[in-house]
Order: sequence, then structure tokens, then C-alpha cells
Amino acid sequence: MTRRSINQSACLLVAVLALGLPLVMRSATYLHILILLYFYAYLTTSWNLVGGFAGVLPLGHAAFVGIGAYTSTILYLQYGVSPWLGMLVGGILATLVGILIGLPTFKMRGAYFALATIAFAEGIRVMIENIDRLGPFVINGPRGLQIPPLKLGLSNFMFAVKEPYYYIILIMLAAVLLLTYCISRSKLGYYLNAGGEEPEAAMALGVNVARAKLIAMAMSSFLTALAGTFYAQFTLYIHPKSVVSLDLSFEIAFIALIGGRGSIAGPVLGALLLRPVSDFSRIYFGDTVPGLHLIIFGVVLILVMLYQPRGLQEPLTRLYNRLVDRLAGTEGGEASA
Repeated sequence: MTRRSINQSACLLVAVLALGLPLVMRSATYLHILILLYFYAYLTTSWNLVGGFAGVLPLGHAAFVGIGAYTSTILYLQYGVSPWLGMLVGGILATLVGILIGLPTFKMRGAYFALATIAFAEGIRVMIENIDRLGPFVINGPRGLQIPPLKLGLSNFMFAVKEPYYYIILIMLAAVLLLTYCISRSKLGYYLNAGGEEPEAAMALGVNVARAKLIAMAMSSFLTALAGTFYAQFTLYIHPKSVVSLDLSFEIAFIALIGGRGSIAGPVLGALLLRPVSDFSRIYFGDTVPGLHLIIFGVVLILVMLYQPRGLQEPLTRLYNRLVDRLAGTEGGEASA
């Protein structure tokens, strides 16, 4: 067997497993956890466009999740707009906000950019928690918004069972991974990598680093807002602490940093390893030790930064390559994609 055929077989096996899991998984709890795993993998991959390839550290992406969730929910509850259309409206609104944030903050270096994104996200959360109405729009403050499951069906993005949500988030994850793959091999991807690692050298070569980062921020904001709409329709209830909290922003960044920021597989690997830990710690220790999952993430992050600063995807990729080399009957061959 050649390396190419082995890689194709591995991809096919992963696709078959992903598509067939709901057919054999009878536990609604485990299917719920799996949907959230894909959801966080999607969120982290969207974050990775700017937090990984662009070389900055945004810590306020929960703001875009909240914009997407509240926009589609308000449009549906007050005006009867389909959540699918509300999803696009929320994405466009988040894109505009992302550009407004990126214009001044991309001129900052080091921790200043991260602090600026934290301040913005916290400002959005505090505003939502303390007002019941924003003009004609009902926000409901800390009580949040509940979506009554009265009109089930694909057109209203509401289903009586979890399987449709599983396949929707799976398609969203596959699409954002494909987009990330294409960007990583495009001129924009090269500009982002150059501007993230050596911005001065990239600018000396004529690369408009700020423009490239702003494009990445716009795409990341749009994609993250789409996830907000999915979460709102999946849970049918949103409130500030669920979609605009700093916990969510930090969790997204932790998953990317531990999995391997700037890589395609890193966010997925990070979600695959950390989300089950988070969910089970909340199920079994949520009442006695609230926030335990963030403590675990912090400990794992410290260990990864000490021993694998490029993330867990690097040793796992090496292990996979060795296995492929043995199966292909070669040693020390070219690393697989």
C-alpha cells in the first residue's frame, strides 16, 4: 500500500464512523456530548483562523457567539424570521463588529490585543445582563430568551430528536475544516503565517499584514456567529452566561492552544481530548466544584506549554506518520498532510 492510499483509507474510515455513529449510539446523553464536541471543534477552528494563522491571541470570541445567538433568536421570536436567515444576519453583524474591533486592536502588540478583546466581550456581556430592551428588541437581561418548540422542522431549525442537530454541526465542522485547508494553502494563508511569525520582515517584503489579519478576523467572526445560532436552536434557551461569558472565550482558546494553534487538525484534536473531560466534570462535580473543567484545562495547558509548545497535534502527527510508514513499508518517508 502507498502512503496516499493509506491516508485516503483513514479519511474514509473517519467519515464512515462520523456518519454512522448516531445509528448505533442509543444514549441521548452521549449523543448530546458528541454534538457539543463537534460544536467546540467548529468554534475553535473558526477561532484558529485569526488566533492561529494570524498569530494573535483573541480572548473575546464569545461576543460573536452571543451576537449570532441573540440576533437569530430575536428575529425569530419577534418577527418570525427563519433561524436560517437569522443565522446569516447574525453572521454579517458579527463580521462588522469584528472589523470594528480589528481596525484599532491589530495595531497593538503582545498582551494588549488580548486585553482589548476581553474588555469588549465583557462589555457586551454586562450590557446584555443589565438591559431588558435594546430599542425595539427584547433581550430580557439575565433571564435570557427561551424558544418555544412549537414549530418543529428543518425550516425552523428545530427537531424533536438530536440526530438532525448532529448532522448539521458535522456538516458545519467539515465545511470550516475545508475552508481552513484552502486558506492555509492560499496567498492569504501565507500572508497570515508570515505576518504572525515575522511581521516586520513580511511588511518589508510588501505584505499588508494588517489587511490580511483583518480579513481573517472578519471570516472568523462570521463563522463564530453561525455557531451561536446553532447553539440557540440546539438548546432552545440562551442567556448571557451561556453564550457571552469569558469562560466560553477562554475555553475556545485553551482547546486551540492545547491541540495546536495554527494547524488544521489541532482544534479538532483539542476538542476531542478536552471536551469529554469538561462535560463529565460538569456532570459529576459541577455542584461540588464549579469551574473544575477550567482548572483541568489550565493544568493541561501548563504541561503542554512546558513539553509540547506547538500543541498535542505535533506528537500525534509524528505517531501517525510512523504508523503509516510501517504500513506502507517505508521508513522516514515524507510526512503526510
